[in-house]
Amino acid sequence: MCYSTALRKKREEIEQRLLSMIPANFEIPDEYKQYFHLNGFSHGNLYIITMESPSLITPAQWGLVPDWANNDPAAFYKKSNTLNAKSETLFERNSYKKSAQHKRCLILADGFFEPHHENGIVVPNFCYQPSEAYPEGDLFLFAGLYNEIDAQTNTATIITMPANAFFTEVHNKQKRMPLVLDETNLEDWLDEGMNAPSLNELMAEGFTTKPFKAYPVSRDLYKKNVETDLPYIVERTA
Repeated sequence: MCYSTALRKKREEIEQRLLSMIPANFEIPDEYKQYFHLNGFSHGNLYIITMESPSLITPAQWGLVPDWANNDPAAFYKKSNTLNAKSETLFERNSYKKSAQHKRCLILADGFFEPHHENGIVVPNFCYQPSEAYPEGDLFLFAGLYNEIDAQTNTATIITMPANAFFTEVHNKQKRMPLVLDETNLEDWLDEGMNAPSLNELMAEGFTTKPFKAYPVSRDLYKKNVETDLPYIVERTA
């Protein structure tokens, strides 16, 4: 599962970094707000690149709302958790199968939090992808799905999959991880011509080849139920 993410970079940094990945700019630049911790259960905005507009970055409320629930999203959220969608059942779930075929997206992040169980205690770990330019976390893109509530509001979900060897050690109870796409697979994920077998193959084999790192952070993270821009949340703990 992936219920907390980070996007700490400035708008200009994101747009510049995307030039070598999948060029896109913010549709409304002044609306962008960086964050150090976004709790999915607050249903705050992720930033996504959609099949429909692959050159634009737009906000999307975290928690996909399918067409049949658009009349009352709040009631839907009370009954359903659509923050994540399992890759293994994407084309079987009524909430996701339409979006899986026609409304896929890329979700921007430069870190996320996973629970690590140790001696009966759950400790959040901050997971990031270091690079020479960004040793504390480069930009990467989750595979996701989206849908519209109305003409002004998108909603989105992050796709998860069985954990690899690294994330099995981090997320050591449920042993899952979000699908971070390799840069070579970004355009394919947004390709309208991809059918279900091809997408299933991409999800199974398309995880990034760049290594991740992780470190524990304060358990106070679990006391937060809204997004925050406080940087102390992702500082290393002893």
